[in-house]
Amino acid sequence: MDELLKNQKILIVDDTPENIDVLGGILNEYKRTFALNGKKVLEKVFSDNPPDLILLDVMMPEMDGYEVCKILKQDYRSKNIPIIFITAKTDVEDETYGFSLGAVDYINKPVNPEIVKARVKTHLMLKIANEKLEKQNKYLEKEVERRTEKIAQTEDLTIRTLASLAETRDNETGEHILRTQYYVKVLAEYLRDNFKYKELKDEKVIKYIFKSAPLHDIGKVGVPDKILLKPGKLTFEEFEEMKKHTIYGRDALLKADKALNGESFLHYAMEIAYTHHEKWDGTGYPRGLKGEEIPVSGRLMALADVYDALISKRIYKPAFSHEKAKEIILEGKGKHFDPDIVEAFIVLEEVFKTIAKKYKD
Repeated sequence: MDELLKNQKILIVDDTPENIDVLGGILNEYKRTFALNGKKVLEKVFSDNPPDLILLDVMMPEMDGYEVCKILKQDYRSKNIPIIFITAKTDVEDETYGFSLGAVDYINKPVNPEIVKARVKTHLMLKIANEKLEKQNKYLEKEVERRTEKIAQTEDLTIRTLASLAETRDNETGEHILRTQYYVKVLAEYLRDNFKYKELKDEKVIKYIFKSAPLHDIGKVGVPDKILLKPGKLTFEEFEEMKKHTIYGRDALLKADKALNGESFLHYAMEIAYTHHEKWDGTGYPRGLKGEEIPVSGRLMALADVYDALISKRIYKPAFSHEKAKEIILEGKGKHFDPDIVEAFIVLEEVFKTIAKKYKD
């Protein structure tokens, strides 16, 4: 007999010692343990050394085999132990009831030694195979989880690398990217229960918006340095060129999204890059979208980006206080910004201040 099978432990249960002796003799190649009643079965099964298979008599006083089986199959610790009923009952109804409780087989009394050996071996081999398969599945699940995490880390690194291209050309910092990311996230999480923002109920959408946020200004890579880094006010023509960064960003991210069959977070990155300079009243760019024509992701980034620009020092301006930035944003409610997002900002202003402090330049 295979060494693995020899090490399997069988619990033989019968209220008649002679029947236990018979079954114990037939199965003498295995490790065996015995019980004369249901109470002893439960003690042995829920011990530190439970059996691998149970041969269970049906007709026993106090607690019959069916009741024992029902208890074992309802407990997570014992539900996977194969139970073979040993019984003198031959009615189809009895067998059907036993199987409905979770038994794997029936052997009729008086027992045939060869049938007992064959059935026990079959169910032990099935149990061993299932356990092996379960271990393989757990390993594969962990491996998939590990690789998924690695892909996510690679994606995040790629995003930050791409975002840094725009940063280095625009005198912005990595902290600006982190701040706007978290501003957008807390706004989205706050608004998810508002019926107007039902798409935010999906945790995956918030995750993708958060992940996409660093790419909001990726299109600035296509704007000439003389415009991007100009310390003074831009001319009309220069500003028109500057506005094109939203289109450059959209086009680059659209190509990447199409290459991935539109199944990535880049759809949201494209929305944000293209629409975060649109305004609620329709006076923004590049398309002059108005109100809910502007994607939620773009509306969230609009406020996050402006707030961070206001409280940050730039070539052309000093850093404003939170209160001054708040005042400007309130003035833009219903004009520049979605009114509900402004209301969320007011509720979350202490959170915004904490984020700004945590990721300060």
